[in-house]
Amino acid sequence: MGFQKSQLQPFTRNYEDNSSESGFQFTFYCDICQDGYKTRFIESRTYKKTGLFGMVGRALSAGSDLVGQYGVGNAIERGVDILNDRKQGMSPEWRKEWEDAFEAAQNEAKEHFCRCPRCKHYVCEADWNEQDNLCVECAPRENVELTAIRAERMVDEMKEKAANTSVFKGDIERRQTLCPECGKPSGEGKFCNNCGASVALTKCPSCGNKVSIGTRFCGECGTKLN
Repeated sequence: MGFQKSQLQPFTRNYEDNSSESGFQFTFYCDICQDGYKTRFIESRTYKKTGLFGMVGRALSAGSDLVGQYGVGNAIERGVDILNDRKQGMSPEWRKEWEDAFEAAQNEAKEHFCRCPRCKHYVCEADWNEQDNLCVECAPRENVELTAIRAERMVDEMKEKAANTSVFKGDIERRQTLCPECGKPSGEGKFCNNCGASVALTKCPSCGNKVSIGTRFCGECGTKLN
C-alpha cells in the first residue's frame, strides 16, 4: 500500500506535492491565473541517515573479501538490504517529517497568496485588488478595465472608419502617348520629351472624347479625325 498523507488540511486545495525520499517541497497555485509558487526544499533527515548507513554498509561489504573467512561480510550485507527495504516503505519518521514540512510550506506560501472573502479563492498578488480587498474577478481594477475599454473602443472606431472608406476597385490601364511628329513616347507633359512637338489633346467632333493630336480615328466612336 502506498503512503497516505496526514490529516492536515491545506489552506488551498490547488497545490502539488513535489516531495521525494530525499526531501520535501510543494507548489501552491493561484485559483485564477494558475501561476505557482514553489516552496523551499527541506532535506529529509531520515533519508540522510539511512543513506549514510547504506554507504557505510556498502564500503564494509566491499572489504569483506579480506575478512570473508570469518563470515562478517555477509552479515553486514544483509543488514544493508534491511535498511534499504525500510527506506522504500516510507518509515513513520519520514511521514512525521512530511507533516512538519507540509505545515512549514503552507506557512511560507500563505505570504504569497490572498483569500478573497467573497468567492473564497486563494489568489496571487497579481490577481488581488488591494484597494477593495477582493480578487480581480469579484472586483476588477477600475484603471485596468477603463484602459482595456478605451483600447477596444479605439479598435472599433478604426474598423468602422476603414469600413466606411471608399476603396477604388477598378483596373488602372496605363497607356503611352506617342508623339505625332517623331513617333516616340512623348511622356506625360503637353510637349514631347524627345522632339518638343505639342502633344495636347483634342476632342472628337462626334462624341467629344479627348484624343491625342495626330490620332486618325476616335477610340470611342470610330470617327475619322484626319
